[in-house]
Amino acid sequence: MIYFSELKGKKVVTEDMIEVGQLEDLIFSATEKPDITKIVVSKKNNNALVIPFSFVLKLDTYITLKKDYLTVNLGENELYIVKNILDKQIIDIQGNKIVRVNDVAIQDKAGMYIAGVDIGVLGLLRWFKLERYFNQIVRSLHLKPVLQFLSWADIQPLELARGQVKLKKDEKKLEKMRPEDLADYLEKTNLVNAKKILNILDEKFAASVVGNLNVNYQASLFKLFTPEKAARIVSAIDPDDAVDVLLTLSEKKRNQVMSFLLEKQFKELMHLISLSKTPIGNLILPEFITVNSEDRVSDVIKKVKDETADFSFLQHIYIVNKQNELIGVINLHELLLQTPDTPVYRFMIQNVVVIHLTTPGRIALNKLIKYKLSALPVIDNNKHMVGIITIVDVINAFNQG
Repeated sequence: MIYFSELKGKKVVTEDMIEVGQLEDLIFSATEKPDITKIVVSKKNNNALVIPFSFVLKLDTYITLKKDYLTVNLGENELYIVKNILDKQIIDIQGNKIVRVNDVAIQDKAGMYIAGVDIGVLGLLRWFKLERYFNQIVRSLHLKPVLQFLSWADIQPLELARGQVKLKKDEKKLEKMRPEDLADYLEKTNLVNAKKILNILDEKFAASVVGNLNVNYQASLFKLFTPEKAARIVSAIDPDDAVDVLLTLSEKKRNQVMSFLLEKQFKELMHLISLSKTPIGNLILPEFITVNSEDRVSDVIKKVKDETADFSFLQHIYIVNKQNELIGVINLHELLLQTPDTPVYRFMIQNVVVIHLTTPGRIALNKLIKYKLSALPVIDNNKHMVGIITIVDVINAFNQG
């Protein structure tokens, strides 16, 4: 058995020792037996070659190819090790938990195929060429290094190409996970995969999971649900959260969903929706700061010093993607505990509690109290931040009312 970390970066040459480039990635078939089908070779001009594995003669000091090798494209139901598996979150079906892949084990006997993944510290050390030194230290202490390994049969990749996820009966074990953990998992996959997974869960448990999703993700999911399915979920989640989701839907879709509710639930939600006519726009503070998920702690601290000197309130820093959509949040205390080179995405909270311009003031207050927050970000329909509201301002508004 060999590990991908031992292969990545190796020089790729032809059998007559003409250099082709360096190994960048491996491609495998997304099947029960994930055979290695192609290699990806990076060249100095930044172009990458995809070469069928059948042209590989040997894996040694160099990766040697037949001199008449051909290049091809990614095939149907094929995935990349680096892009789709490595450093991604996966579900450990047997352990009923979410783990992160640190290395990929490849069986090199009777063909080349993925045997499983390393989810332990040894996988990380292997990437930095420190595994041997770590093992020496551990053995000198008369301890035995523990390999944390999952076989391919016991995992379900989170990131799958083109939204094609094959659900197994064993995924019923997902219901043994905590709803908030599974919600965090779903937010990292696409909507098609999330819908498929929710459909195989018990509806009560599925509702608990949906209730723990970011309101933006909830809204996107509800647009995929049939009105009847959406109504069943709405009736099972917190009314305040349900209203926030319903207000993101078109009036036509909202009315369709509510037509399937029981009379008592319908009246309660209609009352809460009627409160949304009271605007909270005059409570919004424009004093907030956003950074990119790839930014490092040192960059964020510098930005805070440069841009927030005149702020009257600052407890959170909000994370946006390249489309300027809100995707995470960090607090100042957590920021200061990190090392300067740590990228923000490694410790940001992804399940951001948000409100909209149409969110009723009562619901905004309930969310602030429920989640023990001092402020909430306000977003528009494009998930762009327009400001924040603080619990002090909301309470003052209620007192004045």
